[in-house]
Amino acid sequence: MFYGWYMVMACVMISMYFSGTIYMGFTTIFTPIANEMGWSYTQVSFAASLRGFEAGLLVPISGMIMDRWGPRRVLFGGAFMTGLGLLLLSRIQSLFMFYVAFGLVCMGMSTAPTGLLMSAVANWFRRNEGLAMGITASGVSLGGLLIPVVTYLVDTFGWRQAMVIVGFGVFAIPLPLSLVLRHRPEKYGYLPDGAKKGTSSEQIARPMGKERAVDPDFSTKQALCSWVFWTVAIAFSFHVMAVNAIATHIMPFFSSIGVKRSISGFIISAVPLIGIVGRIGFGWMGDRMDKMRIATLALALTGLGTLTFMFVTADHAWLIITFIVIYGIGWGGIVPMLSGLVIKYFGRNRMGTIVGCINSIMMLGTITGAPLAGWIFDMKGSYHLAWLIMGSLLMIAAVIFFFLLRQYKGYNTADNEA
Repeated sequence: MFYGWYMVMACVMISMYFSGTIYMGFTTIFTPIANEMGWSYTQVSFAASLRGFEAGLLVPISGMIMDRWGPRRVLFGGAFMTGLGLLLLSRIQSLFMFYVAFGLVCMGMSTAPTGLLMSAVANWFRRNEGLAMGITASGVSLGGLLIPVVTYLVDTFGWRQAMVIVGFGVFAIPLPLSLVLRHRPEKYGYLPDGAKKGTSSEQIARPMGKERAVDPDFSTKQALCSWVFWTVAIAFSFHVMAVNAIATHIMPFFSSIGVKRSISGFIISAVPLIGIVGRIGFGWMGDRMDKMRIATLALALTGLGTLTFMFVTADHAWLIITFIVIYGIGWGGIVPMLSGLVIKYFGRNRMGTIVGCINSIMMLGTITGAPLAGWIFDMKGSYHLAWLIMGSLLMIAAVIFFFLLRQYKGYNTADNEA
């Protein structure tokens, strides 16, 4: 089997563990920490903002290091730091130390966001690029399988002991798997997709419509000066704003409408599992259709799902199924599109750096989403206004995304070859 697929499997497992135990799993310790320490939801939510702030500062650096030296060193160091941060988190006694410990966790996690993992994988594929990135992105969704496990650990042993177990799990799973990752295939005697030696770049690359086989080659400065970069960055910022808020507050939200924690854990795990359909399905379609249109559809579905969440109450619990399907597919479908859009508009040579810069802009959405939802709940006693605001922003982003990017001809079309 082509070595690139081994990298895909390793990235899926790394992403699955980090997503299920830390990113989505944070919601399982949200209420226990607030109750034990006597902190408000806004104060606890701020930890999720630290995750976005750390990522915004460090992901571009991780991307540059990855472009130069490959993903192995970056992931190994990040996994080690994450494990230490979780062990420290289990010992905190003050709000300040809570932020310090969670900041250390986030610093380590900034080396393994889905965008950078997909960037590492994308170097190994051309024809099957969308499918490979969709499978890689499904690791986040598979993390939903771990949410009931983390919920059980928290409810059985307490959140502190649960964090110790999760921390040692980092040393047992993501840390050794990081050694599987490699840089560009040519360095190890491979060609993308396992092509034979002597195969031309035109045969390796899969033309689509009028697209040339040769990728564009933007410098980082040129990309940052492009309105396409900012359109993509802002649209994805609205996306992570809603996703981070829901991922952080979904269990407190269910508790506020009278859903038991044990049932909530299984409902929460269903969202990312449905997201696998979006990640792999939209990734597969990205190899055959315009990635911009697919990304627009994913944004719209995420927005519609978030608006549906607004109407979920104890008397209308059946809407949870509608939310799970629409939101799950949309949330999953947008993830493999980021690296694909960067390749489409800016090329592969600085993909990690450009994806990292986009993640820096997305930091604004990550920072504001969870605290805004927590503040609205503290003020109103309900999350419904938060879901209305975030769902509306996503629908606006989908419209802007579609009408702006459809006008872009770019540097990778046959019309510009002359």
